[in-house]
Amino acid sequence: MSEKIVIVGANHAGTACINQILTLNPEADVTVFDKNSNISFLGCGMALWIGNQISTGDGLFYDDKEHLESIGAKINLESEIKEIDYESKIVKYTDKNGNSGEANYDKLVLATGSTPIWPPIPGLDLDYIQKAKEYQDAAKAVDELENDDSIKKVTVVGAGYIGAELAEAFALRGKEVTLIDALDRILGTHYDRDFSDVMAKRLQDNGIKIQLGEKVERFEGETRVKAVVTDKGRYETDLVMFCIGFRPNNQLAKDHLKLFKNGAIKVDLHQQTSDPSVYAIGDCATVYDNSIGQTSYIALATNAVRSGLIAGSNICGKAVESNGVQGSSGLNLYGLKMVGTGQTVETAAGYGIEALATDLTDSQKPAFMDEVGANPEVKIRIVYRKDNHEVIGAQLMSEYDMSGVIHMLSLAIQEKVTIERLALLDIFFMPHFNQPYNYITKAALKATFE
Repeated sequence: MSEKIVIVGANHAGTACINQILTLNPEADVTVFDKNSNISFLGCGMALWIGNQISTGDGLFYDDKEHLESIGAKINLESEIKEIDYESKIVKYTDKNGNSGEANYDKLVLATGSTPIWPPIPGLDLDYIQKAKEYQDAAKAVDELENDDSIKKVTVVGAGYIGAELAEAFALRGKEVTLIDALDRILGTHYDRDFSDVMAKRLQDNGIKIQLGEKVERFEGETRVKAVVTDKGRYETDLVMFCIGFRPNNQLAKDHLKLFKNGAIKVDLHQQTSDPSVYAIGDCATVYDNSIGQTSYIALATNAVRSGLIAGSNICGKAVESNGVQGSSGLNLYGLKMVGTGQTVETAAGYGIEALATDLTDSQKPAFMDEVGANPEVKIRIVYRKDNHEVIGAQLMSEYDMSGVIHMLSLAIQEKVTIERLALLDIFFMPHFNQPYNYITKAALKATFE
C-alpha cells in the first residue's frame, strides 16, 4: 500500500513537488490542499500585465488542476488547513463550502509560501491600497486601471524588485508615479550603490518621482485612500501598491517545527524539517546560501521549484541533496538590464565578510562591430573574499542582454572558484558575440594583477 502524501500549497514549490513525485512514482497517493482558486501563478509577470506589456494574465500560469489530477494527484482548491496534528499525522481542513474534513498522512510537505508584510500603519485598510502577490491582486489592479478613470496618481511603497517593476508598469499606463522607500536608495538589498543609482536615474528620466529615506506613517482618506504621509512629506494619490517585502508563512509549523531567526521553517539539504515525516519547500523554508556558507532565507521562484524537486525525489526514496543557492535574480526597466548573484560588497560586510570587488566597463563586442546600437557597454562587478579570493558575488548592467553571464558566475560561487581561476577561464570568442579579452576575463585579470 502506498504511503499517503499530503502537500499543503500548490504554487511554485508545491507544483514542482507534485509533478516530481508522480513522475518518479505514478502510483503515489498524493493529496493536495491550497486555499487559493488557482495554482502556479508567476507573480514575476504581474508588472508586465499591469503595464500592458502583455495583453492578458492567462499565460502567467504554467500548470493547472486538470493536469495535476490527470497524473494522479487529488487536488483540493479553496481549501484551508486549520490545524495539523503532528503526533497523529492528521491535517484538518475546511473546504470552499465551509465543510470540515481530515486527511491522514505518512509524509507531509509544507509549501505554504510567504505572505506580504502588512504592518499596522493607520489607514492601511482603506480602499485602493493593494498588495502585490497573487493573481487576484494583479487582476484587481488591471481592472481598476481599465475601468476607473479617476486613477491619475499612483504611489508604490517599497523600492525592491517588485516595487521598481510596478513603478515602471504604472508609468507605462500613463500614470503619475511616486516610488517611496525607507532606505536611502532603490534595490538596496540586491545591488551596490554604483548600480542601483544608475537604475534610479533611469526611472527618474522616465518621469517616476523617487522619494528615498522616507518612512510611511499613515494613509489618509475616508473610505478610499487620498494621500500617503511619510515622516518627510505628504503625497496625494489615487492608488497605492504596498510591497515592502514578504515573510514566511509559518502558522501551521511554528508550534512544532524548528524555525529560522526570521520565522522560516528550518530544513536540511533534503528539505526535511526537524520532524522526519515533514518536509518544507519554497518561500516558507530556509535555503543554504553558498555565498556566505550558512543557512539563510531567499524567497525566489527558482529556489522554490528546485526545493520542490528535491523534496519530491527524497519522498520517493531517491536521495538528492540541494546544491545550495546563490540568490540569482535580475530585472529590466526601460531597457536597462541588471542581473546579480550572491553577495554585494555591502551585504557581505553585513555578514562579517571582508570582501573586495573588481569593476570593469567595456563594450560587448569588438569595436569593429560597428552596427548602430548593437554594441552597448556592459558594466561588471565581481565580488570576492579578501582572505581566500573565492568569488561570492557578481553584478552586471547593460542595455545589452548579457544575462546568461550570471549563470556562470552563480556556478563559480557554488563551486568556490577563486578570482585567479576565473581570470584564466576558457571563454570562447566570436566577434558576433564578444571580445577576445571580454569583460569577465578583464575584470578578473585586473583583480589578479593589481
